[in-house]
Amino acid sequence: MPQSRTSRTGLVLAVAAGLIAAAPLSSGRAQAATTTTVTQTSTTGAPPALAATPYMGWSSWSMQSSSYPGLNPNGSYSYLTEANVLKQADALATKLKPYGYDYVNIDAGWWMDDAWNEGFDQYGRQAPNPGRFPDGMKAVANRIHALGLKAGIYLPVGLEKGAYGGGRTPIWNAPGCTTADVVYPDLRTTNGWDSSYKLNFGNPCTQKYVDSQAQLIAGWGYDFLKLDGVGPGSDKSGDQYNNVPDVAAWQQAIATAGRPVHLELSWKLDRDYAAQWKQYSNGWRIDTDVECYCGTLVTWDNSVKVRWNEAPAWSDVAGPGGWNDLDSLDVGNGAMDGITPAERQSYLTFWAVNKSPLFSGDDLTQLDGYGLSLLTNREVIGVDQNSSPVARPVSTMGDQQVWAARNADGSYTVALFNLAAAPEPVTAYWAALGFHGNASVRDLWNHQELGDYRDRITEALPAHGSRLFTVRPGGSPLATTAYEAESPDNTLTGTAAVFACATCSGGKKVGNLYQGATLRFNDVTVKQAGIYTITVDYISGSSDRTARVYSGTGSGTSLAFPDTGDWNTVHRISFQLGLKAGTNTITFDSGSWYSPDIDRIDVPQAAV
Repeated sequence: MPQSRTSRTGLVLAVAAGLIAAAPLSSGRAQAATTTTVTQTSTTGAPPALAATPYMGWSSWSMQSSSYPGLNPNGSYSYLTEANVLKQADALATKLKPYGYDYVNIDAGWWMDDAWNEGFDQYGRQAPNPGRFPDGMKAVANRIHALGLKAGIYLPVGLEKGAYGGGRTPIWNAPGCTTADVVYPDLRTTNGWDSSYKLNFGNPCTQKYVDSQAQLIAGWGYDFLKLDGVGPGSDKSGDQYNNVPDVAAWQQAIATAGRPVHLELSWKLDRDYAAQWKQYSNGWRIDTDVECYCGTLVTWDNSVKVRWNEAPAWSDVAGPGGWNDLDSLDVGNGAMDGITPAERQSYLTFWAVNKSPLFSGDDLTQLDGYGLSLLTNREVIGVDQNSSPVARPVSTMGDQQVWAARNADGSYTVALFNLAAAPEPVTAYWAALGFHGNASVRDLWNHQELGDYRDRITEALPAHGSRLFTVRPGGSPLATTAYEAESPDNTLTGTAAVFACATCSGGKKVGNLYQGATLRFNDVTVKQAGIYTITVDYISGSSDRTARVYSGTGSGTSLAFPDTGDWNTVHRISFQLGLKAGTNTITFDSGSWYSPDIDRIDVPQAAV
């Protein structure tokens, strides 16, 4: 008899989609157990003062960065002016504020002229360029506030080189402190562009400098700060680019600035420092800029599509007080956006299920009808803003993907994506959500009840298309049998070996699955032949792990595993495999590449 086979009834989707908290299963001889289902919801207690939900609004950078005709008439990035910001604020207040969009964020360049020459005050702080902002930053914030909106501003991390002033520039409200005191003697650089000197927080003058910046923007009335070029990340690593002390200093400075300020970090932050980003800020970019820096705002293949690979690693990090930022949402203008109608819907669908901030980079004065309908769909906005966890992929990371999250009321948010360049069907199996039988389905984009579907829903999707559903189970919880990877009844070949694993269900896992190594589950028993939706619990701190999975019947499939963020976190995906009645084998074959570490598989007791 297998020593680590466990029969259980409960929701199958656990770590991989944030639907339930997985209960560890003890190993034993065919020991029956019932899994306790724990719904993952938002943190109890009072909501945080800032970022209780992902923020919504508008940002200037997408239009600044584009060479679309007429956007930047005075050269690159020249779109950013007081007049243009206020024009967008007026449009936001009229068209989008009723739907929750309320931030107007000024991005890079507000202290520079059209040739990108910087300006600073007598204390080494960025000063608004009078050509861009003739009335000054405080007047602009006041105008934004008068519309019932919030004002955001931008700064790069570190002391900008132009602010150094030979080390003689005094620090505001810090007698005796100069810019020479706040940096290292060797003037080592930092941030994603090496445009700043790294701040030396071993000197108390340095915190005073950050305090002076926070006091300045708070005094102007700004409610939001994007701190850019932050590392580790922004394509830089090492001590020189470790800006965790800067972020901590900014949090401290904001706390004493006399005004709540949302602190957002950019860009492409290092996942290994997620705990620090969450501790000190309200949001963090997980990838590079979404803009294409081309003749439109974005393109699908340039950097929109890559988010599907990057987001899974961060799904455990986001929550009230701090959110994973997928960057600007450029779906409202049509031709200027640079993507098809199907891509525009998929773009917003993916941002919503990941609970990313929803901030448009479009020209809000020129929204087309379709773009306005996307940005103002209350049901889709509700997915982004509700208390449910961030969605996770419940399928392999191929071109046809299913993402899901369990809602507090027992329903599921389910998104179907076809990332292929041609139309393809995509199927969501209820077994991957932990139940079988009937479920009612609501189409959130079209506000339609679609009726009951048994065991699955299949949709024919256009190239780069999507659907977004609420699925309400009417069937029964799925009974499964768990098979631990480390069971002595299994067969390991090549480099595959058993390792301790504190987060795994049986306290162990099988790893070192690479370059031909295999893990074969033996004695997988089912009562009837059929196609089974099998789930696998795995760990992968990399986004490129794959495996070929096949049964003794000859049925097989290739799996691409979503990144779990590190080598300790267990996630779960599902796949379909043919099994015969009686005893089967299921093999995970690394082939010529690398596979993730395997914790266990769960096999339904009936074909579903």
